[in-house]
Amino acid sequence: MIVEQFHTGGDRNFGYLVADEVSGEALVIDASFNPGMIVRFAAEHSVVIRFVFSTHGHDDHTNGNDAMRHLTGITPLLYGDTCPATGIRVIDGALFPLGSLEAQIIYTPGHTKDSLCIYIGDALFTGDTLFTGKVGGTGTEEQALMEYHSLHHKLLQLADNTKVYPGHDYGLSPTSSISHERLTNPFLLQKDFNAFLHLKQNWAAYKKAHGIA
Repeated sequence: MIVEQFHTGGDRNFGYLVADEVSGEALVIDASFNPGMIVRFAAEHSVVIRFVFSTHGHDDHTNGNDAMRHLTGITPLLYGDTCPATGIRVIDGALFPLGSLEAQIIYTPGHTKDSLCIYIGDALFTGDTLFTGKVGGTGTEEQALMEYHSLHHKLLQLADNTKVYPGHDYGLSPTSSISHERLTNPFLLQKDFNAFLHLKQNWAAYKKAHGIA
């Protein structure tokens, strides 16, 4: 499996191309500010883009979708959409075939109601749900509770060796793993939701006290 991470611009946004080396079929995640760079990479490495996904509907993750549609002829997909090529709906547990691989949709509301992660092989593309050492922002207690459940009941149920590829370069490193986040991410170390929410509400002070950028 080929996984290529791109700095696409914006607010340290990451975009991704994932390809099956056997078939040469690929998908793109969060093309955002520089879809042309990802399309050129695909052409240079002789892989064919079959799917384009956005991890949620915020503009910094979707603003390249029109260009991707123009460059590839493929309709970018968000949570709840139906893929015109396969008839598969983008919902929790949906599987999209990619050569010898499968891309599984994991619905992870919280940062937004339409947030999703994509799980392929041992790689998890987390959008703005989980960063390295941090989690996605939420505006209300209800959103924070949804995110807490998404993190603990969905993402932390995956194998420890699952590689984490976030939607922004916000952490100490551009990638991580479920085991590392489980052991070190201050939000995931909180004993319950109330402690999780308290950390969110006091994150600026926590960062200053612990020297976190």
